[in-house]
Amino acid sequence: MEDLTALLDRIAGIVWGPPMLILLVGTHVYLTIRLRFVQRYLGRAIRISLERGAEGEGDVSQFGALTTALAATIGTGNIVGVATAVASGGPGAVLWMWLTGVFGIATKYAEALLSVKYRVTAADGTMAGGPMYVLEHGMRSRPLGVAFAALTAVSAFGIGNTVQANSISTLARDSFGVSVWISGAAMAALTALVVLGGIKAIAAVCERLVPFMAIFYVAGCALVLALHAAEIPATVSLIVSTAFTGQAAVGGFLGAGVREAMRYGVARGLFSNESGLGSAPIVAAAAQTRNPVRQALVSSTGTFWDTVVVCLMTGLVVVQSGGWTQGLGGAALTSRAFSDLHPVLGPAILTVGLLTFVFSTILGWAYYGEKACEYLFGTSAVQVYRVLWVLAVYLGSVAPLPVVWSAADITNALMAIPNLISLLVLTHVIVDETRRHLWSEDRPER
Repeated sequence: MEDLTALLDRIAGIVWGPPMLILLVGTHVYLTIRLRFVQRYLGRAIRISLERGAEGEGDVSQFGALTTALAATIGTGNIVGVATAVASGGPGAVLWMWLTGVFGIATKYAEALLSVKYRVTAADGTMAGGPMYVLEHGMRSRPLGVAFAALTAVSAFGIGNTVQANSISTLARDSFGVSVWISGAAMAALTALVVLGGIKAIAAVCERLVPFMAIFYVAGCALVLALHAAEIPATVSLIVSTAFTGQAAVGGFLGAGVREAMRYGVARGLFSNESGLGSAPIVAAAAQTRNPVRQALVSSTGTFWDTVVVCLMTGLVVVQSGGWTQGLGGAALTSRAFSDLHPVLGPAILTVGLLTFVFSTILGWAYYGEKACEYLFGTSAVQVYRVLWVLAVYLGSVAPLPVVWSAADITNALMAIPNLISLLVLTHVIVDETRRHLWSEDRPER
């Protein structure tokens, strides 16, 4: 197992090398420029996202599509992923993660726009869309569509399933002595109750769960930071300075250069907000929307909430705790940070936050994976995929964390490549649609 972990780490280091960082961040910046800093419409996008009424063809409301996407994106990456980035890349990784989120808003907007524009109606009457359909119908490349769908169907078991299940089972064992077999069985049972009902059941649960879990967790972070308010300026200064200079070895921290800060910050940023990954557009295609731009605006808010807000809060809490200087990482580091609030209350808030984040992510990614499977094998294969999904939740609860994380990093990168290619090739389509529905009157069509 140690040899396998070492091999996967080496492969992850290669796929997340300079070429991938340049492609991902470059796409974020390029689309931000071509779309005239579409981030400036964030306020309007948030307002539209709160309108729950149906306004066009689709399976779920725009709010339902957003909360399902947020359910998938706000997960263990926002808690354990941030801590892992800090433990490996130093405090500076938080800034690179945050910047990935700010510029990634434009990429999330572009992904959703194309997915709604090129969506189709499946054999069972539901909407089907996502990068695989964009690649096939927009770029006229069925092979690339198949490649993306295959990577998504497989990658979902990593980023959206086993990583999530492993994080909560490990935390429950370390904090409360609950056997991973018991927590795994409980999560698998709850997952089955929702996932087997399809997108409408998933969206119904996410509409209620996501707002609660996000507010609850952010409030917990705010309480921790309030107790150490005097240390916040120094914490922010450390994050900014080490992002460009690296962090020397201190305490149990082995030290990290600028490249490590960038690599782990950008990688964990993508793992968290999934901008450029191509996953969230799959559920955006199911939204009841009048035109692609309206849903694109709604989808873009997901990256803002996920990384610009939630990940930043976690990063501040983790860095100011100083636990990373003691060689701590992952769930142990975040647990150490929250224990500053109260020996019992702090870990309890973290556990509830992680539990809800993990469960919602498992639900959201179940939909991504099954739609990819549907693209490859037809609607008849969906039910089989759902059953395998539930079983994977149980198995992921007892899998070694390093193996799961490394494998997820690799599949994420491979999955992002064809999606990023489609965004760059079809930028003119994105700009044309934005000009027609947004820039013409500087507001979405109503």
